[in-house]
Amino acid sequence: MTVRKIVNYPAAILELKCKEVVKFDKKLGKVLDDMYDTMIEFDGVGLAAPQIGLDARIAIVDIDDDSGTIEMINPRIVKQEGEQTGPEGCLSFPGLYGEVTRPNYVKIEAFDRKGRPYTLEAEDFLARAIQHEIDHLDGILFTTKVSRYLEEDELEGAECE
Repeated sequence: MTVRKIVNYPAAILELKCKEVVKFDKKLGKVLDDMYDTMIEFDGVGLAAPQIGLDARIAIVDIDDDSGTIEMINPRIVKQEGEQTGPEGCLSFPGLYGEVTRPNYVKIEAFDRKGRPYTLEAEDFLARAIQHEIDHLDGILFTTKVSRYLEEDELEGAECE
């Protein structure tokens, strides 16, 4: 597997609405494997295809809990509820963190790497991470949702997207 280069802001691809995936093949599996390796290498909890330069609706999330690695192809948010505010960062914005308010609960529909549809419900930090990655696929950056930027010392012990 391969660690890919992270695309940093202001690369134009980060602000594009990505194209739907239509082929569920070995190439897609390799992309997902590479995305996982890249996310782990850069100590992230999620990664979206545009962050490695691909115009495709592919994202992964792994917050190191019982959920394991969640692979989302063509994900769609079908329900959101509640509210949470917390720190977020982004591999495409090294060293930048801010407070972001998002729904506390999310329900999504997506496809796995074999093209099988699934539904997933998440709350709290997992919901935050999933929404952050789906935003990437719509060209929405977390910086557009920041209520205030955070200094490094404010992040001690905090979970950051």
